[in-house]
Amino acid sequence: MGFTFTTMTLNLLLLIAMVATNILSLYHLSSTLQSPKSPKPPPPVPDQLLHQLHTIRATINHLTRLQNTNPTKKSTIPSDLLLYSQLSPIASSCHNHPELLHKYMTYTPFSLCPSDSDLAESLILRGCHPLPRRRCFSQTPQKPISPNSLPQNPFPSSLPDNAVVWDHYTCKSFDCINRQNPNLGFDPSRDVSKFNSYKSDLDLPINQLFQIAKAAKSVLRLGLDVGGGTGSFAAAMKLRNVTVVTTTMNVAAPNSEAVALRGLVPLHVPLQQRLPLFDGVVDLVRCGRAVNRWIPMTVLEFLLFDVDRVLRGGGYLWVDHFFSKRVDLEKVYAPLIGKLGYKKVKWAMGNKTDAGGVKNGEVFLTALLQKPVSR
Repeated sequence: MGFTFTTMTLNLLLLIAMVATNILSLYHLSSTLQSPKSPKPPPPVPDQLLHQLHTIRATINHLTRLQNTNPTKKSTIPSDLLLYSQLSPIASSCHNHPELLHKYMTYTPFSLCPSDSDLAESLILRGCHPLPRRRCFSQTPQKPISPNSLPQNPFPSSLPDNAVVWDHYTCKSFDCINRQNPNLGFDPSRDVSKFNSYKSDLDLPINQLFQIAKAAKSVLRLGLDVGGGTGSFAAAMKLRNVTVVTTTMNVAAPNSEAVALRGLVPLHVPLQQRLPLFDGVVDLVRCGRAVNRWIPMTVLEFLLFDVDRVLRGGGYLWVDHFFSKRVDLEKVYAPLIGKLGYKKVKWAMGNKTDAGGVKNGEVFLTALLQKPVSR
């Protein structure tokens, strides 16, 4: 009965669309008929009429596709995905990856969620963000951590392994991650001095940052760390009573959990998505090494202007160790940053001396830029 009603509705809409197209076509034809004695060229088709025709034709094509769907074939779209789509719009990029989306939304409602954080990560990195909501219970670690054993210091000597669901990671402990790569930030005690030391012009110690803000009669109260990994910058600012939230992704490692275990706020947001903050609300935005030349140019441009959106007037943008080829920095990235029209408080360049940097002629850029107070 429901299918018959739907079919009748589609047929009616299709008929209305076809009639409207014919009426518009007849209207245009009648307006262009000329007498044989005065063979004047027909007037151009009005843009508004063309737009209406295109809209109607697109509607007809869409309705035809719906009508031609085999009614006897069982729908492969998960039922909860259909239900949720009636409650809230789903990001357009999600529809570009139907297999992943359907797999993510295939679960048993009101039961334990599948262990598929890696699937969620794949969808988000492909632009499917925010993900559709699900009606299932999130999984917890097999041996829950006692609240009393949660770190109180944002730079603890170690992070508790039993606070993480390790199913989709090669390593099953923070020690394993640290042995494979000790520079990923999963040993917070090693990062205590990271933002306090000065080894080259590429460094900007936090004490110097506060001195600069004080000299400019500015304040640092709220900040955002874009691509902040395990949250070491936010931790260093917390010791100075400044609240910094960190955007991070769990690419091959539990970055979000590490940030949260340090008593900080992780935002599970990819670089290509709009920052989940209102306009002009933060005093400082730091872009760490996750923001570099591997980001497509257009994505980077939108990111910088979104940073401008969330920064208050007089706020600071800190580009920390951005790396690219030297020629690209001079001809592409420096002009792009210059589009913001910010005051250059610090602008330092240095060679990237690892094997890849030497081979590709790459350099680092550290810049502190101040947004105009008013525009």
